[in-house]
Amino acid sequence: MERRRKEGGGPHCLVLSFPLQGHINPMSQFSKRLKHAGIAKITLVTTKYFLKSVQNITDASFPVETISDGFDDGGAYDVAPGEAFRRCSEHGSRTLAELVEKLRSSGSPADCVIYDPFYPWVLDVARKFGLVTAMFFTQPNFVNCIYFNAYRGELKLPVMDDTIRILPGGLPVLDRSDLPSFIQDYESDPQVSEIMMVQFRNVELVDWVFVNTFHQLEQQATDWLSKSMAIRTIGPTIPSMFLDKRIPDDDRYGLSIFSPITDPCLRWLDEQPSGSVVYVSFGSFATPKVEQIQELALALKSLDRPFLWVVRASEESKLPINYKEEITRKKGLIVAWCPQLQVLEHAAVGCFVTHCGWNSTLEALSLGVPMVAMPQWSEQYTNAKFVEDVWRMGIRAKKDDSGLVGRAEIARCVKHVTEGETGEEMRSNALKWKDLARKAVDEGGSSDQNIQEFVSSLKMKFC
Repeated sequence: MERRRKEGGGPHCLVLSFPLQGHINPMSQFSKRLKHAGIAKITLVTTKYFLKSVQNITDASFPVETISDGFDDGGAYDVAPGEAFRRCSEHGSRTLAELVEKLRSSGSPADCVIYDPFYPWVLDVARKFGLVTAMFFTQPNFVNCIYFNAYRGELKLPVMDDTIRILPGGLPVLDRSDLPSFIQDYESDPQVSEIMMVQFRNVELVDWVFVNTFHQLEQQATDWLSKSMAIRTIGPTIPSMFLDKRIPDDDRYGLSIFSPITDPCLRWLDEQPSGSVVYVSFGSFATPKVEQIQELALALKSLDRPFLWVVRASEESKLPINYKEEITRKKGLIVAWCPQLQVLEHAAVGCFVTHCGWNSTLEALSLGVPMVAMPQWSEQYTNAKFVEDVWRMGIRAKKDDSGLVGRAEIARCVKHVTEGETGEEMRSNALKWKDLARKAVDEGGSSDQNIQEFVSSLKMKFC
């Protein structure tokens, strides 16, 4: 202990994320909160392959180390899910142990590991070295309630009923189509669905369970889960300058595999009337069908509103022929990536057409932007349900008999959230949640208190 104090010491936390942008961002932001609260040393840990994809390593706010998931040159999605999971467990366990040994030998030993639940094998490595353990869920607690019930066998799979009326955690009545895709479509790939349930393996044995949400947003689900695990809400984990502004210069996430087109986006938004712009993005991972992209394109073209549309380079070929050339600067702007937080914060933005990934949903909620939900997979269907029926700050677009959301439906939904009494109600609700999100992370808020509790416990143990 004395050695650590002489070196400026204090607890050293490893933060190990699953190698997707949507998992890296919230864990990186949580790390900044920990540092602000007094954790002296934090090391971000990711896979070798993900680090190769990062656009600018200098954007990282902390030292970065790597482990192997058995796919250092990619290819994890080219093998069966069970094989990918097995290989990740084998290589990840070995290389994480090697990293802990290396840090110990360097005079900066790790004291705690905060890890993504998709890496359940981390607990065994941590226990071997006597580390404090914490899981970090990047999905909301109402989704955790569903998966946890399925994991314990209380929600029987495959789901046979079209309507699920009794689920603990204060969940509303759910249609089958409101469930995460890995639950509602369990029979299509049981192996992948079972891997989703693995998140909760040994959850009762870890010291802490952090969730990127805030207590006021889903109080009943959080309280119910707390009976089975040491759960703490610590979100929203978005840069401080967009919430409480207590962490100077914290205005971006850090490590990213995308390069945002910032200045052209913001200059274009500056030219648009207040509340007029339809912002469209389906995040970093979703891949809508060609037919869906084309319906969306025609819907946006038909609106009497300007639009800003993020179409990743890998998705651009799905646009109608000559579409980009036909769209004038006055009508719209199509970019490969953008600074989403700055866009959502901009006064010109009136609504957000989104896939309802949890990070995007939390960002819109935290910045008070009504949503048109077009969920694509995973927990996005459940997020959309809460956006529309619980938080009442958006609408879920309905699919037609072919499984697509048609252009007329998209246009209807945009008008619903931007015009008339319904638009006014949704804007009012969005501002309410924006205020509650800020208060949660501000000094003395529910998330801030939970972070302080964790930091204090580590300092008592290791200082």
